Amino acid sequence: MKIKSQRDFWSGLMFVAVGLAFAWGATNYSFGSSARPGPGYFPFGLGILLAILGGLVLFSALTIETDDGDPVGKFAWKPLGFIVGTVVIFGWALPHLGMFIALPILVIIAALAGDEFHWGEAILNAAILTAGSWVIFIWGLKLTIPLYPSFLG
Repeated sequence: MKIKSQRDFWSGLMFVAVGLAFAWGATNYSFGSSARPGPGYFPFGLGILLAILGGLVLFSALTIETDDGDPVGKFAWKPLGFIVGTVVIFGWALPHLGMFIALPILVIIAALAGDEFHWGEAILNAAILTAGSWVIFIWGLKLTIPLYPSFLG
C-alpha cells in the first residue's frame, strides 16, 4: 500500500494516537450517564471523535492521489517553542498574577509565534479574550479563578 499524501498520513496518525490517548485516559474517571455525565464522559467522547476523524484523514491519505504526494515540510520549531512556552508561563501566572494579567500575557506571547506580529492587534485580541473569559468563566459559570495578583490580597 502506497502513501499518497505524507502530510495527511502523519496528521491522521497523530489524530488517531491523541484521540485514543484521551479516550484511554478518560477511563480513569467516572462516566456517569447521559442524563448526568461524569468527568470522564466528555473527554472520552471527544477522544473517540478525534480518533475517528484521524482515521478518515488517514484513509484519504492512502486512497486519494495528490500531485506531488504532499511531502511533510520542515518542522517549525520557533512557533512550537513559543506556544509551548506560553502555556507553561500561563500555567504559572494564572494562580500568581490572576486572569487579568495572565491572559493578556498568554495572548501577546502566543502572537509572537506568528510571522506577522502587530502590537495593536495583539493588545486588542488580548482585551477581547480577557473580557470574554471573564464573562464566560467568572460571571456565567461562577468559577473561582483568581482575577488579580495573589500579593494584592
